[in-house]
Amino acid sequence: MTISPTLILVFITAYILGSIPSSVWIGRAFFGIDVREHGSGNAGATNTLRVLGKPAGIAVLIIDFMKGFTAANLVFWQGVLSDSPYLMEYKMALGACAVLGHIYPVFAGFRGGKGIATLIGVVGGMDWMLALACFISFIIIVGITRYISVGSMLTALISPLYAGLIHHWQELNLVYFCSVVGVLVVYTHRTNVKRLRDGNENRFSFNKKPDVNKHTV
Repeated sequence: MTISPTLILVFITAYILGSIPSSVWIGRAFFGIDVREHGSGNAGATNTLRVLGKPAGIAVLIIDFMKGFTAANLVFWQGVLSDSPYLMEYKMALGACAVLGHIYPVFAGFRGGKGIATLIGVVGGMDWMLALACFISFIIIVGITRYISVGSMLTALISPLYAGLIHHWQELNLVYFCSVVGVLVVYTHRTNVKRLRDGNENRFSFNKKPDVNKHTV
């Protein structure tokens, strides 16, 4: 397919969507703090939940999910890519742009989060059965281990198996995509791996009080 200005705009839009730093903007607008300066230092839903509390954390989770979901479905924008035989591949590429934007957001000094919620949104935009399988695995793993990081990494690593089984190994590009995602998620969680090894990783507790009162000025 010929690369047109409209096609380039679609991919730039996907990156810009991913670059919306929901945790940073919500923290600054409603609490007067930058969540990247507190807790784990990550600009994501988990750290927002830990630092700012449930309403802010849930809001960030929803927004970040929708960033990925919307980016993957930009294939239907003005019908630019929707008729392509490579529809799934275009969704993967657009989703990758959104995740890249989340990790390196242009609106927040290129200091973003780890991209988990955005990745889930991308997968949801590509294949709801795969997204559901990953979500259930994540909930089970976190429920057992109480570590968000472990749930994220293990779910990402087994996602290629889910992709293969769901599609009877007919969508190999999706399997490859999930394999790359697994490596990326482990890489973005390398500091968590170190904390897990040192025994310093925070366990997840939905009932834990937020730390916002300690940081507001």
